[in-house]
Formats: sequence, structure tokens, C-alpha cells
Amino acid sequence: MYDRKIVLESGEEYLGNGFGDPGDRVLEIVFNTSMVGYQEIVSDPSYTNQMVVMTYPLIGNYGTADDDFETRVPTLGALVVREYNDQPSNFRYTRTLSEILEENHIPGIEGIDTRKLTRSIRDFGSRRALITGADTPREEALELLRATPVPHDAVQKVSCKKRWYSRAFNHKFNVVAVDCGIKLNIVRSLNARGCNVTVAPWNTAADEILSMRPDGLFLSNGPGDPEDVPEVAQLVRALRGKLPIFGICLGHQIISLAYGAKTYKLKFGHRGGNHPVKNLRTGKIEITSQNHSYAVDAASLHGTGLELTHLNLLDNTVEGVACHDERVFSVQYHPESAPGPQDSGYLFDRFIQNMREAKQHA
Repeated sequence: MYDRKIVLESGEEYLGNGFGDPGDRVLEIVFNTSMVGYQEIVSDPSYTNQMVVMTYPLIGNYGTADDDFETRVPTLGALVVREYNDQPSNFRYTRTLSEILEENHIPGIEGIDTRKLTRSIRDFGSRRALITGADTPREEALELLRATPVPHDAVQKVSCKKRWYSRAFNHKFNVVAVDCGIKLNIVRSLNARGCNVTVAPWNTAADEILSMRPDGLFLSNGPGDPEDVPEVAQLVRALRGKLPIFGICLGHQIISLAYGAKTYKLKFGHRGGNHPVKNLRTGKIEITSQNHSYAVDAASLHGTGLELTHLNLLDNTVEGVACHDERVFSVQYHPESAPGPQDSGYLFDRFIQNMREAKQHA
């Protein structure tokens, strides 16, 4: 009855049926609580090397649309769902979810008890897992899990190899976006506010960025541990005070590291479109979309020059920081994902205002 299974490093097994690519993968297993947006999740580069368990039970029912991808080449590790629908009902759909997974060599598995699996991740934390054939012996699977090294090159894998451009009609500002795994809707959000965007590789040097004469610097989201890319933190140190800087997700963590704060890995991370975040300046609550495994240590912000600006109301983790004198700020969540749907759009407007003020005082 079953042709695929998931084996956790703790020895737990979950049987199901495969779709997408039939290959085996060793990945970190995490869960996402979003009710919609599976195409955006599959194509979000921040999920590189991760096996995502969808807590919403029905996935695939509206297919995929060419305009909704967050990256040109999805790099999700694997997708785990309760029930997969391969007959979409949506006038916009162009391909099924399984076809997208197969084209990009991403395995999927359905029929899993996703409630039980999610509780396991919640109670015992994110772990390594193998997706493989149902007939693979457990001991063989566990040996493969033990023998497979943990990757530390996720950002290098997903970042662009050379710069590319996205221009706005009647533009007012030029922004360089450092690509650590950037989502296309971030670029679209900047374009919509009159910014020409130059997307540059993660390891672009400070002098090269300054030679482009940008009005502001953006640090993107991306996968993995922020300490795996010290080069980007060094870039921030070199350019802080010279350009307005805005960071999202991994960019937020890197900015914090650049100022001397510390980061740590969360037990099971934040993934989904339903996290309440309090803006400590205004007292307003934003409903946010999140996707990260690491967080900034609040205690380590003391003495760095960074102010805590946003707080997660579920677990009191840091959600935003700022250095007002240097026009640098960042948030852990994704304002471009529009879960509110417009609760957090003001953050892009704030970046625009910082660039406008910097030009006036130049």
C-alpha cells in the first residue's frame, strides 16, 4: 500500500506514498502552519536543505501559477502532506504541484499522519530526517543519517552567480540587494515604491557595491545559520553609516551579528502566516509571516547600539532591531508576504524615507 517513508534520526518511521521526484534525501525536518501559499513555500530559497511538513491537510488543490514563484529555481528539500490533490481547480493554474516538484528534483510524500509528526517536531525539536523507499531497512536509514554531513553552504548554493536588475517605472531610488536567497516579491515590493533594484551575489565586496552608487542597501532572507556567512556581516560593518540598510529574516540576523549581538537556534523555528508581533514604538500588533530557524539573543543587544523595536508575542523572541543614527533597521519576519495583508508594508516605506533623508543630507 505504501511506497515511501520518512525516517527520523530518533528512529521514528512514517509511511506514505510518493509524488514529485522519487529520489532519497537527508534533510532537516520542520513544519509550516500556513493554510495557503504552498507554491510560495516550495519556491522560497530559505527552505533549502529542509523537509517541510504542511500542517494544513489538503495541498495541491489550486495547482501552481507561473506568476507566483518566489525564485526561478526552487530548492526546497522535500514536501510532506496529509492529502495531495493532483486535479487542481483554478483558472490561473499552469502546472500541478507534483509537476513542479518533479521538474526541480524535489521529493514529496503524502498520506503521512502530519498531526502526529508535527507534535513530534514541536515536542522534541527539528531533527534530521531521511525520505526514502518504504522497503529501506531502518538500520540502513539510520546509518545514512549518521553518515551524512550537515551542509553549511546553503547561501552560496541559492545566491545568484552574477548581478541582475529589476527596474521600476519612473524610478526615484537605486537599491543594491544582497542575494542570500532573495524572494522575488521583495524585489517587486521595492519596484512598486519606485526603486531600481540591482541584485548582487552574497559575496559582493563593499567597494563594488559603493561603485554602483546606490541610495540604499538591502540584505535578503536566506537559508541556514547566519554564522555560515561572516562575509556578509563584514559587508555590513564596512557600509553601516555610509548607506541606509534594511534587512529581512537572515538579513536581520546578519545585521545583528555585524553590530556585535549573538544568534541561537530555535527548538523548532517559526514558519507560518499567523505570528503576532508587537511594534514597541507604536504598540500596534502585526500579524506576520515567518520562516526561520535562528533568532537574535535579546540579552546580547545590550551595548551594541541596536534598539529592540519588535517582539514576538508567542515566545518573546526578537523580531526587529534598529540603529537610528546610522539609518539601519531590520525585521525577522516577512513584510512582503502580506499575511495581514498590509500590516507590515510600512517597513518598505520606512526604508524609502531613510533613503530620502540620506539624499537630502548628502
